[in-house]
Amino acid sequence: MKGVRYSAILAGLAILIAAGCSPVIVGHGPDAAEPKLTPTHIVAADGAQLPLRIWSAHGTLKAVILGLHGFNDYSKSLEEPAKVWVRAGVTVYAYDQRGFGAAPGWGFWPGTDALTQDLATATRLIRTRHPSVPLYVVGESMGAAVILSAIASPTPPNADGYILSAPAVWARDTMPIYQRVALWFGAHTTPWLRLTGRGLNIRASDNDDMLRQLGRDSLVIKGARVDALYGLTNLMDAAFAAAPQIHAPTLILYGAGEQLIPETVRTAFLALLPRDGPWRYGEYPAGFHMLMRDLNAEAVLTDISAWIKNTNAPLPSGADKAKGAQHWAQGPCPTQSEVTMARVMASAC
Repeated sequence: MKGVRYSAILAGLAILIAAGCSPVIVGHGPDAAEPKLTPTHIVAADGAQLPLRIWSAHGTLKAVILGLHGFNDYSKSLEEPAKVWVRAGVTVYAYDQRGFGAAPGWGFWPGTDALTQDLATATRLIRTRHPSVPLYVVGESMGAAVILSAIASPTPPNADGYILSAPAVWARDTMPIYQRVALWFGAHTTPWLRLTGRGLNIRASDNDDMLRQLGRDSLVIKGARVDALYGLTNLMDAAFAAAPQIHAPTLILYGAGEQLIPETVRTAFLALLPRDGPWRYGEYPAGFHMLMRDLNAEAVLTDISAWIKNTNAPLPSGADKAKGAQHWAQGPCPTQSEVTMARVMASAC
């Protein structure tokens, strides 16, 4: 009888999956318009209007930054960082990515292809507006994952370099199998189910005032659909796999207090980076996931300004000399077995 009950349960689950839902993607539509840059929007090739914010440089324009926000956030997240960068002669652009802020498809996952296509479009338009100054793309968390995925795509961004702040690279290869199974099952049976991080006791930042403001902001998504988390994981898969293809100047930053991207995952990601590539790694002892808005954000933002000015000079804060950063700045390229072991260790934790 027990075997019959188990068989019935398995059959019921199979029927549920077969009759269930698939992850919903509200992505890029067919090309219908010429992409353009307006004072308030980036208009994509499918006609989607992505709300745009611009902070103009003080004095002589020395560089341009295009900022990509993180998961569930939107372009306003670049407002405080922009105040520091404009003083350094940098004009800052930031747009709401599809599915977030006031962009189309709020709350639904837009797909990796749509996110990377929009980034390629934005850099092309901004480069056309500012042809004679360097263009750097800054991404926070999911935004950094979009950058990494775009670098490895058929249409990489037209940029001079990249800043990856706490890049979201928690790929399936580095997840325990129970997490992978649960995520797949949820996305294919109850994709509409909304999950929150309540009860996980994860600290994203030490800036409590900023976190409270996010909680009151109606454009910040609270929680996430299961299929959006599934889509985010697809993006992180692509971002993790793109690590060996970083060949443009790139600044990678994490905080020692990072709690969203496990240390073993960060280790596995850094182990994949080309040892002879033009990248720099910085780690902040007082930093959390939201480095550019933490209480210690001024040091991070000043480092970014300095790196843009000279990608070969030491960071003013010394973050690239911190104990956690030194390991990745020196030594031989890791062997394939070492990279494999890093992945195994990450997935076991």
